[in-house]
Amino acid sequence: MDVPAAARFAHHLLTARLLHRRRPMLASFKVTHRCNCRCVACPFWKMSGGDMPFSTALQAMERIQAAGVKLVIMEGGEPFLWRDGERRLDDLVREAQKRFVRVGITTNGSFPLESPADAVWVSIDGLEETHDRLRGAGTFRRAVDHIEASTHPRLYANVTISRANAETLPALVRFLSDRVAGITVQFYFPYPDTEDLSLERAQRHAVIDQLIALKREGYPLLDSAAALRHLKDNTWRCHPWLVASVDPSGEFTQGCYLLNRAEVSCRKCGFAAHVEISLAYDLHPAAIWAGMKIFGL
Repeated sequence: MDVPAAARFAHHLLTARLLHRRRPMLASFKVTHRCNCRCVACPFWKMSGGDMPFSTALQAMERIQAAGVKLVIMEGGEPFLWRDGERRLDDLVREAQKRFVRVGITTNGSFPLESPADAVWVSIDGLEETHDRLRGAGTFRRAVDHIEASTHPRLYANVTISRANAETLPALVRFLSDRVAGITVQFYFPYPDTEDLSLERAQRHAVIDQLIALKREGYPLLDSAAALRHLKDNTWRCHPWLVASVDPSGEFTQGCYLLNRAEVSCRKCGFAAHVEISLAYDLHPAAIWAGMKIFGL
């Protein structure tokens, strides 16, 4: 009998709490560092190495499945660039769907957004002038054209909030609201050798208050208000073991997304997904509901 997805997540959280089984639930799965954008806030396109071989990907999937992972988000670089002979990203997605409850993709929107993945996030970091300044000339219009042409039922925009786009964030939310099924946010993290786009504390507070107000007005912001409030001063109790990462080499890491990638700084953290999943583990109903809505559980 196929166990409902929601029940599998509930079992994962309850056994972790009651039996102290510290298993990851969510994995970022970087299939390549190659990218056709040169985003000022991203360190990954600067990293060496080719695409993850298909055989390595299958081995990595088996490993993280055995570790307990239920959600996989395929990332890059730009994941739609991934190749292994005649195989393309859809082949990896279908293999992942045999092993995990839900499979998502995060993309820069350069390619058509039709995919068998359960959810697709397009990174949109501002209206046209701002987005193109951060990600490259013409990238905004191309991404929006692909968003508007897509028929994917769970097509989301993900906005990385920074000093470059904070003032225009309400206008961006309104622009995206009737083009995507939902909007998620995170805050810029200062990776080494990236342009420093960090917000001052007062700016961060003001932006979060704006987002909560927009959410109350009915705009499709999917992050829970609880997670947003905790992001003001990073006051949540982090459970980093709930998260895992796989790099294009196949290397597996359990713990904070930054492990083996950059210096871990909880004070500067802006990874809203980590907040949400930690709050869900602590049985916060708004965070649990946010995850269920995003992944269609």
